[in-house]
Amino acid sequence: MSNIIAIVGRPNVGKSTLFNRLTESMDAIVHDEAGVTRDRHYGTGEWTGKNFSVIDTGGYVYGSDDVFEKEIRKQVELAVEEADFIIFLTDGREGVSDYDKDIASLLRNSKKKVFLVVNKVDTPKQIDDSVEFYSLGLGDFHCISAANGSGTGELLDAIVKEFKPEKEDEEVLPHITIIGQPNVGKSSLINMLTGTDRSIVTPVAGTTRDSINIRYSNFGFDFILVDTAGLRKKAKVREDLEFYSVMRSIRAIEKSDVCILMIDAEKGFTAQDANIFHLTQTNHKGVVIVVNKWDLIDKEKNSTKQFTEEIKASIAPFTDVPIIFTSVLNKQRIFKSLETAIEVYKNRIQHIPTSQLNKMILPYIENYPPPSVKGKFINIKYITQVPGPYPRFVFFSSNPQYIQTAYRRFLENKLREHFNFSGVPIAISFRSKDSGKEV
Repeated sequence: MSNIIAIVGRPNVGKSTLFNRLTESMDAIVHDEAGVTRDRHYGTGEWTGKNFSVIDTGGYVYGSDDVFEKEIRKQVELAVEEADFIIFLTDGREGVSDYDKDIASLLRNSKKKVFLVVNKVDTPKQIDDSVEFYSLGLGDFHCISAANGSGTGELLDAIVKEFKPEKEDEEVLPHITIIGQPNVGKSSLINMLTGTDRSIVTPVAGTTRDSINIRYSNFGFDFILVDTAGLRKKAKVREDLEFYSVMRSIRAIEKSDVCILMIDAEKGFTAQDANIFHLTQTNHKGVVIVVNKWDLIDKEKNSTKQFTEEIKASIAPFTDVPIIFTSVLNKQRIFKSLETAIEVYKNRIQHIPTSQLNKMILPYIENYPPPSVKGKFINIKYITQVPGPYPRFVFFSSNPQYIQTAYRRFLENKLREHFNFSGVPIAISFRSKDSGKEV
């Protein structure tokens, strides 16, 4: 699980620019699977070997700049609650504003580590003028220019120094998390599992502030259930439910090996379900889609085949995902969901020997080689799987920079045809044998 960094601040201070800088502008910070639409407010990054997630709260602020918007306050409060670290971004050209003072007041009362950052600082005079930001009462600050990247390296150095080492359970067991939008049945499923026999669930030491790790050992299962359904409920206010759902989902997903994504059969597979699904894919987690409340559906008008096709159209091109139709209320196919999640976990941790990979896949490459680009011929020599927590394959070739997205998908399809990676995102990269550069 990586650390979560939230960027907060009033409109037009450069939050999205900094977000793009931290998640896209530095080599290997983001590994976007081709064809996957990533929610533009969420990204992943890496600095000096340490991984983190970045949330840009800016896009969720609506309305004019004439008053301190309730939306701004709401997003700052939520970011403070959910994130591990806060970047409070301000505008060095405009100086301290009343908006900044209001946000600073909220942040001073939080228990989170806050990094005050003054953006759009490009000259020595602007650095000198930035001393006024001490008046916000948040201590020292970092001067940066998100547009050209100056100062962002020093900022990341300071942030990653605060990361705490991850604790690992003594016994390696699958971590399975039930995720999804509110009111799809997550709590009912968890209550059913943990309420069957209280003696079979034991709290695991070292859990974090906002979730409970429960060891579930019954009916032949043995795994850690990451229970996030009991998270603190928000006050009855008008929430930006999409942002709230994504924030909570990120936290839950990053604790997981496999996610059971529950959806409501009556509502169908919504855009927000797709967003949560792509978060599991971005984080290389295993996933099982569970369609709950199937007992409420008119079977004459809807079939599992039709519903499955609609879901796969929404999650394409990664469609090699188990889809199970359940009714938690009627206890239908609940254990099938767990069995499938364990199977996906095994698929995710399997390692294919290099000799077997080359024996199975190289003949396809020889019969259907990658097309030449700009007169450059591509010759793939061999394949290997890189050790790690999820399946990642490196193809050694000449001119790897010219390999097209369609050919990547062709290779992934062949891997899936011969090896069982159902429910598991596959990472494919290409490396030149001469330069060692990977693309």
